[in-house]
Amino acid sequence: NTSEPDVTVETLEDVPEHVLRGLPEDVRLFPSAVDKTRLGVWATKSILKGKKFGPFVGDKKKRSQV
Repeated sequence: NTSEPDVTVETLEDVPEHVLRGLPEDVRLFPSAVDKTRLGVWATKSILKGKKFGPFVGDKKKRSQV
């Protein structure tokens, strides 16, 4: 009798409201294509090269912190 490990799946309820409000118009959060337990960032239409988004809302982290 082998039991499957508990897997936590990230949902939109886990995302702070300010993050959802700060998403650009054509960007959505949906299940990741890379890791089905996480949310991924998806564009609903093509994003032109060089397009800038902002301002950044949140805490910047060093690569070693994530």
